Amino acid sequence: MKRNSVVIIGAGLGGLTCGYILAKNGMKVTILERETQVGGCLQTFRRGNVLFDTGFHYVGALKEGESLYTLFSYFDLMNLPWLQLDETCFDEVMIGEDSYPFASGHENFVETLSSYFPHEREGLTKYTLFLKQVGDHIFDTFQGKNDGTFSNSLFARSAYEFLKETIHDPLLRKVLSGSSLKMELNASTLPLYTFAQINDSFIRSAWRLQGGGSQITDKLAESIRLMGGEVRVGATVTDIIEEDGEIKGVIVNGEEFLQGDCFISSMHPSYTVSLVGESKKMRRIYRNRMAGLENTFGMFTANIRLKPEGFPYLNRNLFVHERNADLWNVNWGRTESVLVHFGVPETGSDRAACVDLLSPMSWKEVEKWKDFPVGRRGEDYVSFKEEKTEACLKLVEKRLPGLREAIDRIYTSTPLSYHSYIATAEGCAYGIRKDYNNPMFTVLTPRTPIPNLLQTGQSLNLHGVLGVSMTSLFTCAEIIGMDKIMEIFNNNQAI
Repeated sequence: MKRNSVVIIGAGLGGLTCGYILAKNGMKVTILERETQVGGCLQTFRRGNVLFDTGFHYVGALKEGESLYTLFSYFDLMNLPWLQLDETCFDEVMIGEDSYPFASGHENFVETLSSYFPHEREGLTKYTLFLKQVGDHIFDTFQGKNDGTFSNSLFARSAYEFLKETIHDPLLRKVLSGSSLKMELNASTLPLYTFAQINDSFIRSAWRLQGGGSQITDKLAESIRLMGGEVRVGATVTDIIEEDGEIKGVIVNGEEFLQGDCFISSMHPSYTVSLVGESKKMRRIYRNRMAGLENTFGMFTANIRLKPEGFPYLNRNLFVHERNADLWNVNWGRTESVLVHFGVPETGSDRAACVDLLSPMSWKEVEKWKDFPVGRRGEDYVSFKEEKTEACLKLVEKRLPGLREAIDRIYTSTPLSYHSYIATAEGCAYGIRKDYNNPMFTVLTPRTPIPNLLQTGQSLNLHGVLGVSMTSLFTCAEIIGMDKIMEIFNNNQAI
């Protein structure tokens, strides 16, 4: 596909990484963002003098030579204030009253957990070797080493069944699943590749970013502008115009017609097809398929601003679960699992200024308020969030005594918040639900039936910072060719 100009809809991580790649390869890039700031799920906000992240918490595989390091070096993002989490315990998993540390590095990971489960050393070794194999092959397609057969076969295998076959102790299976609120643990659908690739990246190394995730997208936007591209905020795409089987342009804010040679949408696939009018290429069967895709669950978040004296900063994540919680089949009637995340102190202090509590929440729990404007959803919605906050606090305060007394103020969000502010379908946390039973229809490619309309973002291949960054490479390969993408790795352009 030979194109000179590209219009990208959405300035989240997917749209911006695509824009960066294409601008660096000489294309005229215009990115349109409906919100007043770029970033999507990587946006930040301040309450008082305290900075909170919207959806960014930590990343994996950022050490030199690892996968995200390779990508972020190319994107010129390694000079941001990254902080590596505690290598002896980057994630702490609590099952009931018992605590289990996850150590960085595959061998350290096995050694640490084997001290708690000596009878499962062989299973743990097998588990981590498999994860490492997946991580070692993550860039093979881009380097011309294979055609994707290895990863594709793992998209058609069950993560849950792999865990059962590899680890015999039910408690250890729960522990290994316990840090996986960074994906939807669905026993009947989750592909093995998703589970393995994400968990492997964090075992390699785990990192937070002092100053918030918006630094990533702000830096990308700045770089695109310096390369001659345009990044516009407050620019809502209201229609995608097709003529003679190709997209000719988009309507911005209901009035401006913007032309381009190629178009990339980082929106949810159902939103993308809804903006395309009558089309000979995009038939009803495809539209219905995109509209019918199931979404992953969302998140309830309590962003807690701490009192000036703060609370001891923890350089690890804490995953707290009720002992009887079924992590692979969420009980939506209870709060059984909470992720505790500490923001890196901006002052360099050893006292935290804020902490986030995150817990799975389904769209059905908040759907009855979906037609009410933000801030006007009524007292019952406020009470609902207060009850959820209290349930989260009760679950974590045994592990963090004194946290409740250190609270200054709490700000909450639900899947409705993500739906309203970031336009995520049903407020889903991880895009569409990939199903190992039907990978051909749930693991999407960048292509659409219209040749010059492509997609990118978390709903396609993989979610998360690493997954979305990789997906942008596949999307851009459709425009500039895989040979250009392979140069990023084979010629060590920015490593």
